[in-house]
Amino acid sequence: MKHGKRISVVIPALNEANAISRVIADIPDWVDEIVVADNGSTDGTPDVARESGARVVFEAERGYGAACLAGIAACNDADVIVFLDGDYSDHPDELGKVVEPVATGACEFVIGSRVTGNAKRGALTIQQRFGNWLACKLMNGLWRTCYTDLGPFRAIDGRALRRLGMQDRTYGWTVEMQIKAALLGLSVTEVPVSYRPRIGVSKISGTIKGTILAGTKILGLIGRYALRPRLPEPASLR
Repeated sequence: MKHGKRISVVIPALNEANAISRVIADIPDWVDEIVVADNGSTDGTPDVARESGARVVFEAERGYGAACLAGIAACNDADVIVFLDGDYSDHPDELGKVVEPVATGACEFVIGSRVTGNAKRGALTIQQRFGNWLACKLMNGLWRTCYTDLGPFRAIDGRALRRLGMQDRTYGWTVEMQIKAALLGLSVTEVPVSYRPRIGVSKISGTIKGTILAGTKILGLIGRYALRPRLPEPASLR
């Protein structure tokens, strides 16, 4: 726990057997539970994650968002939920500065910004940098936000997350969260985080197909929400 708040970490993972144990080992001891949402790994990732102390849940439908949703559903009464990748590109030892503003009640949603932080050479591809810049520029112009990154390393208040009614099951997960946070008026801040080259090959930025699909989905989501007069209330809150 941190500041009396129960902290859960969700790690979506697909074939990260060479990295997942290092990710889990670097997570601070004050985290209450670590949930690895396995997205159909064939390299033994679930076994390595369990041996490293995480709880594993399975999501057969491929997709980053689908895995994140499965991880959220498995969390036990978390006050704060943290998301980070399973490829060791994020720095789990920096989890404290991402969680602190949410755990103290200073804000509801924290994004770890690799752009304002320390991204090692080669950690962010040219297409990632351009995609981040374009998506954030569009969101900032449409909703008067101050985003610099779509970074996967983020923490959010559990009640605020439920209000968002997250739905995207593929590449648009991070941008959907940021758009909905703006539309619902959540208190949001960014903190600079470190970022390093991942272990293994990226399923998105590491392939032409993944890059095109991700870019199309992200821009499509921004366009769709820009045309909506208001954000529908999540069914669970009605």
